[in-house]
Amino acid sequence: MNRKLLLMGTFALLIAGGCKSKFENEPFPEKSPRDWENPAVNQINREPVHSTFLPYDNEEKLAANDYATSPYYQLLNGEWKFNLVTTPEQRPYWFFRKNYDDSDWKTIEVPSNWELKGYDYAIYSNITYPHPVTPPQITGDHNPVGSYRTYFETPKDWKGKEIILHFGGVSSAYYLWINGEEVGYSEDSKTPSEFNITKYLKPGKNLLALQVYRWSDGTYLEDQDFWRMSGITRDVYLVARNPIHTQDYWAKAGLDSTYTNGILNLDIKLRNLGQEASTVTVETKLQDLNKTTLFEQSEQVNVAAGANGTVNFATQIENPQKWSAETPNLYQLVINIKNDKGELIESIGNKVGFRTSEIKNGQLCVNGKPIYVKGVNIHEHNQFSGHVVGRETMMKDLELMKQYNINTVRTSHYPQPELWYELCDKYGMYLIDEANIESHGMGYGERSLAKDSTWLAAHLFRTENAVERDKNHASVIIWSLGNEAGNGINFERTYAWIKARDNSRPVQYERADLEANTDIFCPMYARIEQMVDYAKKYTDRPLIQCEYAHAMGNSVGNLQDYWDVIESYDRLQGGCIWDWVDQGISVTTPNGEKYWAYGGDFGPEEAPADSSADSYQMAQFGGIVSKKVPSDGNFCCNGIVNPNRDPNPQLYEVKKVYQNIGFKAVDLKKGDISLINKFRFTNLNQFKLVWQVEADGVKVGEGEIPTVDLPAMESTTVNIPATVKAEPGKAYYLTVMAKSTQATDLVPEGHIVAYEQFALPVSVTAPLSVPTGKIELESASDKAVIKGENFAVAFDFVKGKISSLVYGGKEMLNENNGPEPNFWRAPTDNDFGNGQDIRCKVWRKAGADRMISGAKSEKVGDYQAKVTLTFNLPGLNGETVATYQSVYRVFGDGQIVVTNQYNAVAKDLPEIPRMGMNLQLAREFENVEYLGRGPHDNYWDRKTGSLVGLYMSKVKDMMWPYVRPQENGNRSDVSWAAWTNSDGNGLLFVGYQPLNISTHHNVIEDFESPVRTIGYKYNGIKVVNRHVNDVKERNLTSVNIDYLQMGVGGDDSWGARTHPQYTITGKTYSYSFAIKPLAKGNDVAAMAREKVKVN
Repeated sequence: MNRKLLLMGTFALLIAGGCKSKFENEPFPEKSPRDWENPAVNQINREPVHSTFLPYDNEEKLAANDYATSPYYQLLNGEWKFNLVTTPEQRPYWFFRKNYDDSDWKTIEVPSNWELKGYDYAIYSNITYPHPVTPPQITGDHNPVGSYRTYFETPKDWKGKEIILHFGGVSSAYYLWINGEEVGYSEDSKTPSEFNITKYLKPGKNLLALQVYRWSDGTYLEDQDFWRMSGITRDVYLVARNPIHTQDYWAKAGLDSTYTNGILNLDIKLRNLGQEASTVTVETKLQDLNKTTLFEQSEQVNVAAGANGTVNFATQIENPQKWSAETPNLYQLVINIKNDKGELIESIGNKVGFRTSEIKNGQLCVNGKPIYVKGVNIHEHNQFSGHVVGRETMMKDLELMKQYNINTVRTSHYPQPELWYELCDKYGMYLIDEANIESHGMGYGERSLAKDSTWLAAHLFRTENAVERDKNHASVIIWSLGNEAGNGINFERTYAWIKARDNSRPVQYERADLEANTDIFCPMYARIEQMVDYAKKYTDRPLIQCEYAHAMGNSVGNLQDYWDVIESYDRLQGGCIWDWVDQGISVTTPNGEKYWAYGGDFGPEEAPADSSADSYQMAQFGGIVSKKVPSDGNFCCNGIVNPNRDPNPQLYEVKKVYQNIGFKAVDLKKGDISLINKFRFTNLNQFKLVWQVEADGVKVGEGEIPTVDLPAMESTTVNIPATVKAEPGKAYYLTVMAKSTQATDLVPEGHIVAYEQFALPVSVTAPLSVPTGKIELESASDKAVIKGENFAVAFDFVKGKISSLVYGGKEMLNENNGPEPNFWRAPTDNDFGNGQDIRCKVWRKAGADRMISGAKSEKVGDYQAKVTLTFNLPGLNGETVATYQSVYRVFGDGQIVVTNQYNAVAKDLPEIPRMGMNLQLAREFENVEYLGRGPHDNYWDRKTGSLVGLYMSKVKDMMWPYVRPQENGNRSDVSWAAWTNSDGNGLLFVGYQPLNISTHHNVIEDFESPVRTIGYKYNGIKVVNRHVNDVKERNLTSVNIDYLQMGVGGDDSWGARTHPQYTITGKTYSYSFAIKPLAKGNDVAAMAREKVKVN
């Protein structure tokens, strides 16, 4: 009997969960079709989507909106138990049971991407789906499933509350269990999902179990150009609600027809989950941020058990401060729910801004005024945590955007975390809020999911999720239906749904082109001539590029040209640069070197054996090969800031082009400057205007312009009382700057918001000097040596260059590498994209492989010797394509004047990447000083934001570490540049015309990649992913003295060439520069102004 009782007790313990098990042999019922392969099933048992808010227990906490202070909030982020398998069939089916044995599981941080926590691998792909294309099924043998388990307890004072579990974002689909009971299912990785878990909870510890599928039918609508990573990526928390509570509200804060008075329409939806009808009082009020109440009203409402109720308030606010990106004026909306005893149940609300957004007279207008969209696209990215982005990163982004004159962000291509919108409301940033829809890999033809009505529910689901969540944000001025997903019935329906739901904002969709389901013509990468053509033909809606100025690598050329055109036509209103941040992931090698990884750097090269690349996908961008894990290489690195948010050089150009104050010369001799206020809502009396005059980079005058009372969108002329007494040989520049006069949270006092530089029309030509000092010439058939007091220069007639340059007994050159003709640059991403590496290959070794056809040395009087070297430049087959002559005039004071002459011989030669010379100095010459544009690197078509000035740097700091090494560090419009060692000795290079210079402790080849970094093979050549840590400094200082370097381009990175006006295509070029020795104590600038008379 005792034994029987013991057995019964043991059985009872098993039933009660006292014994742990994996339940591996217990069958698990599967649905058919499975929810995650059924586009008609997007959620099961989810709470209705609603605007972003949290209940508080008083108005003070509501105003601060710090979730942690609410007694109704419990954050569940932290370390959770975690298990990952490769396929759904391998998943632990019964893991959600309380007595499941998870003792061998590891833990993972929530939120996180599991691929960055040691599980599975990250995939970067632009278009190619990361799985076989068999919609809606997910086939193949790589669909990892992550299983999560964690325990939580709810506060005792939550008894009687409705408990809502909130997931901010989970990728891509998941099931939820509480205490072993299935609660629901959800898709849409980038908007919140909530579940009422009240009935599943037990006293004490509760088990939360989540199973996440990396790929699902939802993945077919999440084919964005970004890292494909998975997991719980946004906050997880609990919210306690009273049985009767506010389910949602919409505060529509607009303006009257004169844009003077505010119109507030407030719709509140109540929900009663209790067992009895309940009467509550709804109190609402609107306060300014000083807590002055502008409107207050209440209404009593009876809501039946299990039913909803609505309350509507409407009022007019006399002439409120308006909201715009320039003037982000906000008011606090308070909604208090009180019970029949007058006790506060909850206080909710948000900051609201009074503004309008509309298409008026064919223009996008905010508050009745046409605006410019000076925008960027943004992906959710952090160099360490991937798709998990917190407040610190968001604040850094907004700080940079505000300081660099960006006023608009397109949330490409999905809604950002809720906090982003709150911050954009507060600090002033226009948002184009995009639904989480992209099915680019399906193409735009008949296969497009936009045309397949079986996917309509999924399209509507994601559209509603975005609109309902973000509808209360003043910063959202445009809704976007999605990105690169074709056009058809599904987008016609989502457009119609938004227009019926919200008539207060325009709607755009790029693939709609000029069809009816877009209020804005929003193409991507339209050329300047296409924009002009549109502006001349159409007047019904504006052209605002959803993407333009593709910022991949060393890019964003000709941005000023775009804006010269945009500001010339009313219907052209800007665009959003692609994109904000390089999506590099920080990696540290075993030896401690850091670099930013990109596509192809993670995971196996070979894909599962049964996978295959879709033929449509393979056609895109070339080079993606079937049977491989998809990779688009560094195509994810298109940012104007790098992954750690340091500004890339392009950002300085963007700041200048996007600035909201224009300066134009009227009469520089009199000091008259036209001042143009390009702001829409800001008077220029808020800024301090200052000026300075520099002579060869040295300040010789400065002053302040009296405060200018200039309303928005107007212009005036101001006078700058600068008097200049020109000195021989000096160049004079006037720089005018507008500075902030008051510090804000994001912009410090004295910050330069706009500037312009003018070359003053004053000059005195410096007389040409005639150097003295006798020289000796020793000449032979294979060499020539020229000596003077304290110097010697040797020429190698076999190699055709200076082989030794000695000043003061010190050899200046590294390993005999004197100046050589150079026509090549390490291809930029844009160069690779348009095939320049192949098209212009003739120039890669044209200088190094030059064939010397003549060498002659001669004395020209007692004080000068001349060496003439003539070359034939070979083509790829050895034929002569051009001739090149270098004439060296060596003078008795040691200076050398070099004159180069290029003449094309062959017809139809491709553009030349650069026209110049390269030499190598000893490594010790690491100090650089130059008079030219800077301080950041700049190019022929990207130098508007770079001022002419006097700059000093180290050679190592003249390089810019683009994520994939490539051409970098050029400085343009250089008058002179000097390289010195720690003793002050070195060389000075002086242009007889403006020069381009660059310098590195590397050679050009160090920055080259074999082929474009797309896929695993490109044009049959294996791709090699190169990174910043692959560029190792050498024991040398390389110097490029160029007449010209072609522009970097930037229309796009997959075919667009540099604009013709910034290319080197002439038949003949001639340029000169001088090389002068430097010693400690020399007045470098004075030496640069002394130019020798050349016979």
